[in-house]
Amino acid sequence: MDIAILSVSLHVHSTRRLVEEAQAAGHYVELIDHTKCTVKLGAEKPKIFIEEEDVTHEFDAIIPRIGTKVTRHGAAIVQQFEDNGVFTTASAVAISNARNKVRTLQLLAQQGLPIPETLFSINPNNIEEQLRLLGGPPVIIKLQEGTQGLGVILAESKKSAKSIIDTFYKMDTSILVQKFIEEANGTDIRIIVVGKKVVAGMKRTSDIDEFRSNIHRGGIGERVVLTPREKYIALQATKFLGLGVAGVDLIRSRKGPLLLEVNASPGLKGIEAATDINVSKQIIQYIEKNVGRKR
Repeated sequence: MDIAILSVSLHVHSTRRLVEEAQAAGHYVELIDHTKCTVKLGAEKPKIFIEEEDVTHEFDAIIPRIGTKVTRHGAAIVQQFEDNGVFTTASAVAISNARNKVRTLQLLAQQGLPIPETLFSINPNNIEEQLRLLGGPPVIIKLQEGTQGLGVILAESKKSAKSIIDTFYKMDTSILVQKFIEEANGTDIRIIVVGKKVVAGMKRTSDIDEFRSNIHRGGIGERVVLTPREKYIALQATKFLGLGVAGVDLIRSRKGPLLLEVNASPGLKGIEAATDINVSKQIIQYIEKNVGRKR
């Protein structure tokens, strides 16, 4: 097969691992910087160009690794590949939905999946009432679009929560506010789903001076035994968002597992190191299975 990985650089560990496994399986693989892609519409059938090179029909499958800052453009490029009949591990719609935390939680709450108590608003005049809806501080304040723990703030007092929320509202920045799950004790669960299968899971524990457990924020990952309920939530979340490959983040609470978010292009370095599972290889095998079936 001819596979394109939509990523800005081979220096990104996850991109490099996917290239290695695709080549090891005997496939041609090419890095495509989606920020340099151009779509031409109009007088003829739509075409995709990398600078002046027409790559419209060059690939059997794509693996999107779309960065936060270029979600809209990246999703549009993925959509054009889809429209041209190219298999993708994540659809354009799914990428857009997963990138927006509120939209993700809306879709999954509608399906009955458990999430932390969450609110979103743009009204700066009733912040105190908003905090009361969550039982008061401490609360977690998150940017609606953000990855690797960026844009996630713990507000431990009413004063700090009101100040942070008011600032974001006045900056016209979209946020959500969640109830702080104290019993999670700075840990969460990252589950990787490929196709209709849970392939790996790790527990991430935050650094002593950091409440965020993301590996990029200094968190420590270790292999974890997932419960049937946790596997079910991860599989259902991936299914309802329409993703072929996903990283699903859960938190363990007194009420059971709660869904935090879903990542359409999860990092592979931390989970492969923590679990000793070759997730990259399983992604390539998933493509082989589906492209072969399509043909």
